[in-house]
Amino acid sequence: MPTSKPSNQIAFRYRNVDSATGVTRDTAKRLAEQLGVDETQVIHQALHALAVQVLPQYESDDGPLTAAQVRQIKKQAPQGTKRSIKSSLFETEPAAS
Repeated sequence: MPTSKPSNQIAFRYRNVDSATGVTRDTAKRLAEQLGVDETQVIHQALHALAVQVLPQYESDDGPLTAAQVRQIKKQAPQGTKRSIKSSLFETEPAAS
């Protein structure tokens, strides 16, 4: 018996009226015409804009720098006059002993 592959498509239904939670097909067509793309591309662009607005755009880090990490940064920073690293820029946690 062959196994079916899950579809990467979804059903999309336009709203009967424009609202904060959806748009009519007429609005999508007007957007497509204004942007010079088809309706599918309008949906993709709208979803992309929402993703950028809502989803984190970078992976979360491991939290504040440790005191050892700050010391390492200071050690590797160019030495000279009028240059400094201000530790207050970094939140530190006590180094593990």
